[in-house]
Amino acid sequence: MSLKLENLRALEILDSRGNPTVAVEARLSNGVSAWAHVPSGASTGRHDALELRDGDPARYNGKGVLKAVGNVAELLAVLRGCDAEDQAAIDQLAIATDGTPNKSRLGANAILGVSCAVARAVSVARNEPLWKTLAGPRTPLFPVPMVNIFSGGLHAGGNIEFQDFLIIPHGFDTYAEALEATVKIHRTAHEIVLGRGYLLTGVADEGGWGPRLESNVRALELLTEAIERAGFQPRAQVSIALDCASTHFFEQGAYNLRSENRVLDSAGMISLLEDWCNRFPVVSIEDGLMEDDWEGWKQLTKRLGAKLQLVGDDFFTTNPVRVERGIQESAGNAVLVKMNQIGTLTETFQVIDRAREAGFRAVVSARSGETEDSFLADLATASGAGQIKVGSITRSERLAKYNRLLELEFPYSGRQMFS
Repeated sequence: MSLKLENLRALEILDSRGNPTVAVEARLSNGVSAWAHVPSGASTGRHDALELRDGDPARYNGKGVLKAVGNVAELLAVLRGCDAEDQAAIDQLAIATDGTPNKSRLGANAILGVSCAVARAVSVARNEPLWKTLAGPRTPLFPVPMVNIFSGGLHAGGNIEFQDFLIIPHGFDTYAEALEATVKIHRTAHEIVLGRGYLLTGVADEGGWGPRLESNVRALELLTEAIERAGFQPRAQVSIALDCASTHFFEQGAYNLRSENRVLDSAGMISLLEDWCNRFPVVSIEDGLMEDDWEGWKQLTKRLGAKLQLVGDDFFTTNPVRVERGIQESAGNAVLVKMNQIGTLTETFQVIDRAREAGFRAVVSARSGETEDSFLADLATASGAGQIKVGSITRSERLAKYNRLLELEFPYSGRQMFS
């Protein structure tokens, strides 16, 4: 007998920045129920699906989500009695009920909450791990983490322009070993920053250190030093990834890097990135150019795509149409995958599957406004993408995902997990 969706309910909860977000519970016809929490981003592109907010300044400075919570009841009226195990049908009916290109009527936060809650309820009903339910015909792959160490941009008060300076601990046999190395590098970076006398007021939105550095290149120097001083080999064991978030410092037709005293066009920005990648162990660049600089992205890919992972976040916004254009025009070679940028699990997997088919890589990513829901760890494993970007190794909303990955690896301890 198939499992039917019997009930949905939702409430307003808080994310890691203290802003409201949506939580949804799905109950199935066999009495099983499960919750899912929806993340929220600070660095959002204008092509993202709409995160519906109330706009009432008297509540949470207008950031309340009671409208989205209420809209879950409208989705229930349409979805009640549907086959809960047919995720694609559930998601497509929710999209059709909203009826807008960017999910602006019901809110992508309401629709995604329903999508994830139903999937988790099905996994509970089947008595199987969530990753197995999500994987379907795909071959699961344990992901290599991309971990935030230093932060700037919108995540750390704009002291420097680039948003994240991350490490990729790829030269280890197990995830547990990679995580241990990451913790050591994170602590070593802290020691170096304090030892050099930099002002450090705490951690940034995603748990990385937010020191008041004089430039982006200084962050690269300190991070490379931290890798070496922690006892690891740059490039061979641990490499660097950059999240430039270039849209946020693109002003009046140019890239304004005030901390570097540079104002650059696309060609100048590409040359700067190439120089830094030659000088430091950088293997991945996210949003190296702004979200609508298509010609620049094509030149960036032509120049650096053979030796670097060029990831589109604001550029692709987990949107199948934009990803397809990137594939056809050879703009970028990897996509950052954020569920709430597109709004359903079905569309999320559509992007990952198309990227793989086209030879693009995918990085499954959290948001700056997260919850303690560990859903993303199972999603990354199920997708076979091979990479996950969660934030740093502090703060419970980040650790929930990292610790879930430890649970997933535990039955396979001692075996090679990375490929």
